[in-house]
Amino acid sequence: MLDLRQLRYFVAVAEEEHVGRAADRLHISQSPLSRQIAQLEKNLGLVLFERSQQRIRLTSDGRVFLSEAQALLRHANRLENLGRRLGRGEEGGLCVGYVSHAMHTGVLPLALRELHSERPGMHVALYDLTAAEQFEGLRQRSLDIALVSEAPPESDPDLHSALLVKDPLLLAMPSSHPLAESAETPPSALGAEPWVAVENSHDPAWRDDFVASCASAGFTPDIRLEAPDALTALGLVASGLGMALVQESMLRNRPPGVTVRRLPWFERSVQLWAAWHRIDLRPVVASFRATVLKISEAP
Repeated sequence: MLDLRQLRYFVAVAEEEHVGRAADRLHISQSPLSRQIAQLEKNLGLVLFERSQQRIRLTSDGRVFLSEAQALLRHANRLENLGRRLGRGEEGGLCVGYVSHAMHTGVLPLALRELHSERPGMHVALYDLTAAEQFEGLRQRSLDIALVSEAPPESDPDLHSALLVKDPLLLAMPSSHPLAESAETPPSALGAEPWVAVENSHDPAWRDDFVASCASAGFTPDIRLEAPDALTALGLVASGLGMALVQESMLRNRPPGVTVRRLPWFERSVQLWAAWHRIDLRPVVASFRATVLKISEAP
């Protein structure tokens, strides 16, 4: 049987890629840490690390094992916290996975506000994770609900999903730009303009997808800047540094100096999905899911 302490030691060494730093993080000395890692490898019959005098690196098997170990430890921590709350007579808690889109569309904040109104003592843990990590969390029961930008595969036997929001992408441009005075913005007018691309840290292919979507609309964007989020992009647009495609929900609090145009020829949106395990273990999970779905249906 796996030793959770050894798994925590393994994860620390894998994340630090250095036994000394991992030992400091765990508040133990290096020798017992190295022995525990060696014992774990022996028990598994698996080489987890490639070792050299300079550094320690995960093997390909080690990388696969790390992902599963992290998921198992998240679930173990959640189970421990749940047990403690139940032991104090509390109802338990909720573990919610989300992407940033769930916040600025208002779906998650509104759902949490309603939950707090109905169950003011409810403990909620929020986890900013990729879609793949959230789906695995649902399967491992370390998450109760996932709010993601894509649906799980239709063939998945464990997970169900529902589309919550389609958030249209609109063109944001400096108000001082000549096109801001024009009633129409054809694709041919955008090819020579500088662009601010909004990065998606959860999607490694975000830049290629952005360029491909623009090309299919009839122009190739000249990307001068890459912003880590939409709010940063809007600030750069307001400073006159380029144009950007930004979700409509992000434009409520746009800074002065930004003009927005809806492009009839550019029909793309950012989607928000709810995903959950097909088997509900606790009534509060089903109740919170119903709240999320109700909020998404409201005008």
